[in-house]
Amino acid sequence: MALKKFVVGCFEDEKVLFPAVEKVRKAGYKFHDIYTPFPVHGLDKAMGLRDTSIHTAGFLFGMIGTTTAVTFMTWVFTKDWPLNIGGKPNFAFPAWIPIAFELTVLCSAVGMVLTFLYICQLAPSLKRHHFHPRATDDLFVMVFECTDKMNEDELKSFLANVGAQEINTQVAEEGWWIGKYGEDQELYKESNIA
Repeated sequence: MALKKFVVGCFEDEKVLFPAVEKVRKAGYKFHDIYTPFPVHGLDKAMGLRDTSIHTAGFLFGMIGTTTAVTFMTWVFTKDWPLNIGGKPNFAFPAWIPIAFELTVLCSAVGMVLTFLYICQLAPSLKRHHFHPRATDDLFVMVFECTDKMNEDELKSFLANVGAQEINTQVAEEGWWIGKYGEDQELYKESNIA
């Protein structure tokens, strides 16, 4: 993975964060991400993120479950092992509805969880760079990836004006890597200016 440079702004309160997000968007800066210690309702809309497509994945996995259940039961009860149970027809679809429903729910739920883990790159052995140790405790961390077109000093002064308590620059891997955090690995590189 290639190392990239990031500007990190830290906010103490979500009441300061929301106006800052709106000002940052109006100024034309693009977020890398915002890390919060708890879910903040409305932050995705304030950041301009589109709605998730995980419900579409849930529908597709549910259809796979329904198709699998009906196809398997049709094959078993009509071709492989047809039985005369109380004079019912071999293709007794109304009796199969509860089983098809349960397999639909199971496939949909498991599929959505696996899709979510894949999209968010979450797994027990995957590691990511932590931009601030308090991001999972009580701090709101706004991260911007530095590009050739971006003036880093201008962004830092802009973040200071919108209420960032702490502003720093970090060099980190942009994605995930497999392995353990090394003791000699510096997880929090910074050059504070705020």
